[in-house]
Amino acid sequence: MKNIKAIIFDAYGTLFDVNSAAEKCKDKIGDKWEGFANFWRTTQLEYTWLRSLMKRHKDFWQITEDSLDKSIKTYKIDPMMKNELLDLYKILSPYKEVHKVLTKLKEKNFKLAILSNGTPSLLDKLVKSNKLENLFDDIFSIEQVGIYKPDSKVYDMPINKYQIQKNEVAFLSANTWDVSGGGNYGYNSLWVNRNNSIFDKLDYLPKYQIKQLGELLDII
Repeated sequence: MKNIKAIIFDAYGTLFDVNSAAEKCKDKIGDKWEGFANFWRTTQLEYTWLRSLMKRHKDFWQITEDSLDKSIKTYKIDPMMKNELLDLYKILSPYKEVHKVLTKLKEKNFKLAILSNGTPSLLDKLVKSNKLENLFDDIFSIEQVGIYKPDSKVYDMPINKYQIQKNEVAFLSANTWDVSGGGNYGYNSLWVNRNNSIFDKLDYLPKYQIKQLGELLDII
């Protein structure tokens, strides 16, 4: 991959493990913790898309809480666990290779940024709690444009800030719809396929598919 000037990362599911909040409570939740975590995540994403289409915007933290309410009822989780789960969501664990990979990319003088649905304060806390704040040049939140991915206004933000061409961006996400969104926009989108999933048919097929971020160092 040539002529890349900026490497942009999705946050949730790409840098940070969205299931880690529920996993830390698995002794209380029991064997259904993983199904519960996946349902919470799926509902959260569905709410972002539906609210964008309805033009009824709520920020990502409100959506995270709303989707948790539904998930708790669906999986019959003790509602007294709600605040504990929300607090853990604020400090999700990064995947094990994240710090090392970002450090190596930083040494190569790429612009490094996050482009996420998360609110600025939520992303800031997430990055600082995992001691990653010195590795990113920017953290772009959809709150700057008031609509969720995969709207093109979201993908515009790094282009406008860095004054670069779309094909000078390498964009990484674990979410196939986000990879397609960035790819259809004009980014060089890479799919971080951590779970051997099937790629969605959304008019874009990434040139590169990796299982974890360390493989990016052999491509970039």
